[in-house]
Amino acid sequence: MSSIDSSKAPEPVGAYPHAKKVGNLLFLSGVGPRERGKKEIPGVTIDQEGKILSYDIEKQCHSVFQNVKYILEDSGANWESLVDVTVYLTNMKDDFPTYNRLWKEYFGKNPPCRTTLEINCLPTPIAIELKCIAVIS
Repeated sequence: MSSIDSSKAPEPVGAYPHAKKVGNLLFLSGVGPRERGKKEIPGVTIDQEGKILSYDIEKQCHSVFQNVKYILEDSGANWESLVDVTVYLTNMKDDFPTYNRLWKEYFGKNPPCRTTLEINCLPTPIAIELKCIAVIS
């Protein structure tokens, strides 16, 4: 078992690696839309107390997908290696249609398994987080 930290994905917000490789399986820690080395979150406007004033779920989706790709690539896998994805949305009613449309664009004909859950908040002021399992050939 080995830990993997991506040089391109955003720094973890806690004490955990970007991924763990166990045999030919790769388990990604929760991945959000933040960008490496930046405090701002793509598409998010927050007030001085850290409360979300507005957000753009499409920008966050593009960013979170890119971060997953970075981790996969730095782990010796690729986008097509994804087997199972758990998606956490903070606003299922408003955000699922946009998220689902983008999912179809990114995954095309052979998408991984997916579970989508609504939760009331995430550790940082984001609207989406992905938890992924991939296989390394």
